[in-house]
Amino acid sequence: MKIGLYFGTFNPIHVGHLIIANYMAQHQDIDQVWLVVTPQNPLKNKESLLADHIRLDMAREAVLDHALLSVSDLEFHLPKPNYTISTLAHFCEKYPQHTFSLLMGEDNLRNFHKWYNWEQILEKHHLYVYPRAFTPGEVIHSQPNIKHANIIQVPDVPVLGVSASKIRAMLAAQQDCSFLLTERVLNYIEQRGLYQ
Repeated sequence: MKIGLYFGTFNPIHVGHLIIANYMAQHQDIDQVWLVVTPQNPLKNKESLLADHIRLDMAREAVLDHALLSVSDLEFHLPKPNYTISTLAHFCEKYPQHTFSLLMGEDNLRNFHKWYNWEQILEKHHLYVYPRAFTPGEVIHSQPNIKHANIIQVPDVPVLGVSASKIRAMLAAQQDCSFLLTERVLNYIEQRGLYQ
């Protein structure tokens, strides 16, 4: 099978993530999308990041009834610091029957040339790049300048201008997030008093 890997902390996973993942699985040359829940990212605020197993549980709840979507905790079991090239090598070794591509937003592509062994990633894997939803007043930088046959721009992906940080703030303020989170994820959060 052709697997698209969608990396994220998913803190929490929201409908914006699921819309992108499902769209890629249905409209691109991808059979399934695996949401790869990542451990602590050094660029993220550690104080607001829930424990790995909680974010993994929420992601599993979110995709429970969706045959085209799955969740992976592979990066939890890799040595730190971990690089995407290493994760991809582990996926290829563990699942030799599959081929793997990456899903990423345009904002990540702009910094892709700073990734460890990025040229090797591009030679071996496709990158499906979706537009970034910009918030009002945000400065839009120039388009990514990396050109390669394995970079596939997918401009028609429906993206929402919603962020996990905004949802965390809304949950802390006890505001209604029922349209931004699946019912299962919202129930999981409410039952455990998360992000309060």
